[in-house]
Amino acid sequence: MNFALTEEQLAVRDAAREFAQTELLPGVIERDENQQFPKEQIKKMGELGFMGMMVDPKYNGGGMDTVSYVLAMEEISKVDASCSVVMSVNNSLVCWGLEKFGTEEQKQKYLTKLASGEKIGAFCLSEPEAGSDATSQRTTAEDKGDHYLLNGTKNWITNGSSASFYIVIAQTDVDKRHKGINALIVEKGMEGFTVGPKENKLGIRGSDTHSLMF
Repeated sequence: MNFALTEEQLAVRDAAREFAQTELLPGVIERDENQQFPKEQIKKMGELGFMGMMVDPKYNGGGMDTVSYVLAMEEISKVDASCSVVMSVNNSLVCWGLEKFGTEEQKQKYLTKLASGEKIGAFCLSEPEAGSDATSQRTTAEDKGDHYLLNGTKNWITNGSSASFYIVIAQTDVDKRHKGINALIVEKGMEGFTVGPKENKLGIRGSDTHSLMF
């Protein structure tokens, strides 16, 4: 097996390293101390293609391989872990899920904006009682025919207040236990959706972590 990096992978790594040093390093300590979300930095990351690196170009993604994505993540993480966690959630949890399992309509409506960095996504799994144990979800989604009625609370959600689109894990059939768990797309501003106060953390404080109530 050849472990040597390709020219394209090296170019991605170098571009991410330069961006991290020139755009993220200035003010990184102050942003962390002040718990300031790196809004402008994330916007620039989107413009450079870091927010949807493995997404198909037809959905505004970079169409890159996993190694290139990991190399870019490493360089961003070395300098600003708050930016890298925003980047990883958007790429790995939100964009990947939508591209893998979403309908074409959902991809056009949501994925194109997420992959370009125009919008940011959040992945809502953890709960107060269950943590990240997906099989113990208490959030429910009741099928009402033309919509789902979502009830529950999610904790420790990265991009909690800055996201526009949320993938929410919920039970649509409690009797089926883990086989009754599904993912729903929720948009910020939908009726009955409330973003709680920012949660205090020991580190990575530029990332906005919130509880969400449905």
